[in-house]
Amino acid sequence: MLFYLSLFLIFLYFKIARVHKKEEKFTTTVLIQHIIVALSASLSYIYGFSHFTPWGVLGFSFLFFIISALIITTIQLGIFIDGKPILGINKVYKTMPILTIIILLIALLQTI
Repeated sequence: MLFYLSLFLIFLYFKIARVHKKEEKFTTTVLIQHIIVALSASLSYIYGFSHFTPWGVLGFSFLFFIISALIITTIQLGIFIDGKPILGINKVYKTMPILTIIILLIALLQTI
């Protein structure tokens, strides 16, 4: 179960990172976060391909890619109540370090 959660969070992180790269200034701390998540993603995929069927891993990867893209697109377009957005993209950018730590911990827990 942790594997599927990590797959979803990895795709969500990289979708947020792609939007962040287009809109914000790129710093070395963001680069370090990207490297940590990329290493965690490789650990997760190694675990996934060794413990699950390859078609299942690829199928869920495609599904989570689509879901995360729709989530970020919805946040970018905005859901408004009384003329104010519920969740702005800047609030999502602030969750990137926390998301990095969560992804790293899940990837390490999987391999144990």
